[in-house]
Amino acid sequence: MDSSTCLELALEGERLCKAGDCRAGVAFFEAAIQTGTDDLRTLSAIYSQLGNAYFYLGEYDKAMDYHKLDLTVARTMGDRLGVAKASGNLGNTLKVMGKFKEAICCCERHLSISQELEDKVGEGRALYNLGNVYHAQGKHLGRIGPQEPGGFSDEVKHCLQKAVEYYAANLRLMEELNDRSAQGRACGNLGNTHYLLGNFTQAISYHSERLAIAKEFGDKAAERRAHSNLGNAHIFLGEFETAAEHYKKTLQLAQELGDRAVEAQACYSLGNTYTLLREFPMAIQYHLRHLAIAEELKDKVGEGRACWSLGNAYSATNNNEKALHYATRHLEISKEIGDKTGQAAAQMNLSDIRKVLGLPPAPIDQESAEDAKARARRKSMENMDLLKQSVNEESSMDDDSFFELLSRFQSKRMDDQRCTLSIDGNKENHPQQQQKDGPPPPPSVATATATQTRDHGGSLTSTGSTNGTTTPSDSGANNCGVLEELMESIAGMQSRRMDEQRASLPQLPGLNNQQVILQRLSVAGSDTTPLPDDNFFDMLMRCQGSRIEDQRSSLPNESPLTHSAPTVPDDDFFSLIMRFQSGRLEDQRSTMPLEAAARSTSHRRTTDEEEPPVPPPTSTHPPASKDGLVSRLVKGRK
Repeated sequence: MDSSTCLELALEGERLCKAGDCRAGVAFFEAAIQTGTDDLRTLSAIYSQLGNAYFYLGEYDKAMDYHKLDLTVARTMGDRLGVAKASGNLGNTLKVMGKFKEAICCCERHLSISQELEDKVGEGRALYNLGNVYHAQGKHLGRIGPQEPGGFSDEVKHCLQKAVEYYAANLRLMEELNDRSAQGRACGNLGNTHYLLGNFTQAISYHSERLAIAKEFGDKAAERRAHSNLGNAHIFLGEFETAAEHYKKTLQLAQELGDRAVEAQACYSLGNTYTLLREFPMAIQYHLRHLAIAEELKDKVGEGRACWSLGNAYSATNNNEKALHYATRHLEISKEIGDKTGQAAAQMNLSDIRKVLGLPPAPIDQESAEDAKARARRKSMENMDLLKQSVNEESSMDDDSFFELLSRFQSKRMDDQRCTLSIDGNKENHPQQQQKDGPPPPPSVATATATQTRDHGGSLTSTGSTNGTTTPSDSGANNCGVLEELMESIAGMQSRRMDEQRASLPQLPGLNNQQVILQRLSVAGSDTTPLPDDNFFDMLMRCQGSRIEDQRSSLPNESPLTHSAPTVPDDDFFSLIMRFQSGRLEDQRSTMPLEAAARSTSHRRTTDEEEPPVPPPTSTHPPASKDGLVSRLVKGRK
């Protein structure tokens, strides 16, 4: 098979990927690589397509490997446009993998090369990708600490502000190019970012523009996302009726698209919104619809949220029997999925409902107490060795005895950390044949003529075997021999480390003639290229810094929820309802007379400010769009 066969297989793989069958397309691309070619441009196109296909399949490690190969080939050919595109693909992949600093480096390289080549389309994509990376990094950092829109830390706000800058630059460029579809994407992302920054009025403005552009193209999915995001923003402005209208449009479009999970999310949002409006019969109706879809899709987390909401709604309507039923079911589901927070809330609700119904309190769950006892037993067993060592000691131990006991335990750890010095005779790392059944190698001159001992002062001395005496000249010669052996041993070990760090020439799978790389590199090396500048080293330090971050250990999570929740929005605003309701309860409290207030100043409330609300229910961020598989193969090639 020749290069034409490789090209035909690659074209078929591209056709399948464009048709949506990426798995079959990958098979053809892999077959093309097995066939091989001598054309670096064809090989670069195959690497790029394979990376995109694996990205869509969610196999990001393989996608990154092939995009790196594409970048290597583009650099070998001196193809600046190819380097820019490969860098952009690498940036998108690294962003999804959570390696934001390295992704920013790749996207900035994509942007600088596109501006250098005056490629407006590539510049727009690079700006859009940089906005996505900073937006994703801000959301990632915002998982810790306050998670209310507008209440993030300064570090998170900095990332989101950078995202706004790049999205705004992308929007201006797309308006210059009159690309309405790209303008719509930029408006949607600007609305999402302003929402996270707490700029809800600006978010509504951008999402309204996004909705108008989506209607121009008849993009129902984009319309649905815009209505959902508009409902979220209106919730935080306290405009619940307007939010309900947008959620109803979201529900209608989800039904037209046949997306049951999004339909359930819209019902959940509507149920919570009507709870805020204190229209509990409507809230119960939508929560029951959410529960039915969650049961249909086997979403246990969604079932638990629906039962929680239904229990509270029925309690508000004094239907305590049904409230007890759903609160009990909520407790069972929370135990099943390991939701500690849900268990605590369900137990509190059950306690209140049983008091209202005059029922005895529920039996106390002994599981947590038994876990605590087990942990105490494990800790006591870890200390058993120490107890055995000190059982015969006096109860009041003086300082010397304590440090002696401590040194006995620590000495074993220190011995375990000692390294042994292995002398390797093969200092040049040459392959050698092992002699079977041969005599052992003769001892060295220094070891045969002198035996080294260490005196009390720590210095090396040699004792010879000539008449039991040692002359100063013999001692100096022996010491020189020992030092030479020591230095040779160190050099041998260091040489192995240097060999391990040597970089090998890139091996490109699918390239029949690997000598092409050497020819390209020799031509590139003969050119007078300037040395790397400070920007290169800054970029290198930022990439290396991400490796240090990867080695940091994260804090343990008490009760991680490993179950997926397709029917529950990403931004669950159930606690928002509790906070609004608690605020209304505080407004209904009666104030004490002035005399009584003066006598009880130590017991009165000092603050009655309403806490900031949590994010509303629906996901405010549509999945990051990625350009389709663009053909880089030369058509008509024979």
